[in-house]
Amino acid sequence: MQSWTLTELDSGERIVSEKLDHVRSIALGIGIGVGSRDEKPARAGVSHFIEHLLFKGTPSYTALDIAEIFDEMGGELNASTSREQTTVYARVPDVHLAKTIDVTTEMVFSPLLADIDSEREVVLEEIAMVEDDPQDLVHDLISEAVFGNHPLGRPVIGTADVIRSVSRRSLLAYHRQMYTPANVVVAAAGNVDHAQLVELVERSVAKREAPSLPGAPHVRPALVKTPPPQTCFLTKDTEQYHVCLGAPGLARGDRRRFAASVLDAILGGSASSRLFQEIREKRGMAYSVYSYRSEYSDAGHVGVYVGTREDNLGVCLEIAAEQIAEIAAGRVTDREIRRAKDSLKGRILLTMESTSARMSRLGRAIMDDAEILSVERLEAEIEAVEADAVADLAALLLAPGNVSVAGIGPREDKFEDALARIAPDRKAAA
Repeated sequence: MQSWTLTELDSGERIVSEKLDHVRSIALGIGIGVGSRDEKPARAGVSHFIEHLLFKGTPSYTALDIAEIFDEMGGELNASTSREQTTVYARVPDVHLAKTIDVTTEMVFSPLLADIDSEREVVLEEIAMVEDDPQDLVHDLISEAVFGNHPLGRPVIGTADVIRSVSRRSLLAYHRQMYTPANVVVAAAGNVDHAQLVELVERSVAKREAPSLPGAPHVRPALVKTPPPQTCFLTKDTEQYHVCLGAPGLARGDRRRFAASVLDAILGGSASSRLFQEIREKRGMAYSVYSYRSEYSDAGHVGVYVGTREDNLGVCLEIAAEQIAEIAAGRVTDREIRRAKDSLKGRILLTMESTSARMSRLGRAIMDDAEILSVERLEAEIEAVEADAVADLAALLLAPGNVSVAGIGPREDKFEDALARIAPDRKAAA
């Protein structure tokens, strides 16, 4: 039985928590409704850059103070930026909640944005690291192929040109615009008393020298229509070819997302999935092969990844296309459906044993103004998925005419030769 409580402060922050009596820790997250899709091209990467700078000090704490405080607690402190949200999150023993709230809220609302030039170099190194990792970089390439010039098609991390040139003044202006109280959700799960949590956040509000007006949550323009599918290739001196097949998927609130999760589990989301078994286990043609899905507030992305040597690439793509077509035609066994459902339900139960996962789930739901489903409801929704719904979704989302392709490897002509085995008319964009 889940029990969570939600409070909205006069200042605009929303606070949600779930008390778990069997633990002695608290997972806390402060989510800000801003991500890479909210940036204009000339500011691509500023959300992620600001996330880094939140750790560089506040009026009350230096960067070293922040690191030492959480080390002394035995706690964890980190942050992340996605396409739609930035989150500062911590996990600490429950006795340290007050200090954690004090430090993290000041980091979020009152960062000094100091040491910009040194942190600029850190982010540039992070960008270089991604560019050196084709298994990671190809996912940025397929996002661009699927979403084109829309901000969802840009890398979350941004571009080196923007990071090199963006000024402190621009960063401050962006922070002031996006880090408003009404655009913030504080979520916690663990041995937490909700009334105490609210009191501590209110105390942090009172400390702010120049409190922000509540305003309204940031509303981003909806993705009206995805562009036609594209084929992209990046020439890079690699041992393998790294390839993604991708297509527009489902939004987070789409009821068909449960069928999509079953489809993903059957296609390539587990060790018993078709792609893993056919490509890796039976033929030994790849070490890494899987399907994936990403869900956003108004859109989504589904796809398949495989990394393999040149001699195997064409066969791997043929197998992927064949398995997608088989599922779309309804040739899925009852045993596969049963195994996928049981796997998904088991993963939910394991995930719900993590205070951090519970916290994240609450925070995302409140940020999206979405219903928080109980474990029982989630299990029921998964159980209700029928084989026909899985087939229909595969046919709809992964129809050959919808699929974009992105590849990284040493020779574009070899990539196009392999791709011609499943899509004879496709050529990589110049």
